[in-house]
Amino acid sequence: MRELSDGLWHWQARHPDWGDTEPWDPNVSSYAIVDDERLLLFDPLGVPAEIEALAPGRETAIVLTAPWHERDSERLVERLAAPVFTPLPDSAQYLMDTYGITAEQAGDGSPDVVWLLRENKGEARAYAAGDRLLFGADVYPGHKPNDTVLWVESKRAVISGDTLVDFGQGLEINETWLRPGVTREEIAAALRPLLELPVEHVLPTHGAPTDRAALERALS
Repeated sequence: MRELSDGLWHWQARHPDWGDTEPWDPNVSSYAIVDDERLLLFDPLGVPAEIEALAPGRETAIVLTAPWHERDSERLVERLAAPVFTPLPDSAQYLMDTYGITAEQAGDGSPDVVWLLRENKGEARAYAAGDRLLFGADVYPGHKPNDTVLWVESKRAVISGDTLVDFGQGLEINETWLRPGVTREEIAAALRPLLELPVEHVLPTHGAPTDRAALERALS
């Protein structure tokens, strides 16, 4: 665990679902933003005790960059009663239209955050690209409709789910999981407005924290 700037924390933990065929490292990144009023946990996995201990007396929330990045969210909701900001999972219709699968294969849609959205085990606060979240984060579109890139103005930080990643070659747009019909250039063009902002920290949840120069290279 390390503090990247005042109140901006990073740590890594081993993902329990990692397999040796995955392109990403088994250790994934999570982040926290802490001030006198709030504790925000981004894609949390293995939250250090020192960070979790800051929750009492603060308005605490979990922020998922993508619904499949739920990681330890269910357990944290049980302990902290924190709301969860999340993009909505893929619907059955979206899966059929995008990937050409059958209704039987699509089932009820993606199983991500079922405990939150269908079993009502927490408070969901759904969001999408184009939104501004109440804690001062702007939502940019990622390589899928529900995979997002966040600009957190107070920390001059870009936080990315699976769109901007480091799989061992430096920060890059994740072309491995582009959906059909979408190009790398389309993703880059949608994210280049970030370069007009005073970005200091670029925080991928697959990979280590990096900087503005890395973002410029990734979007070139």
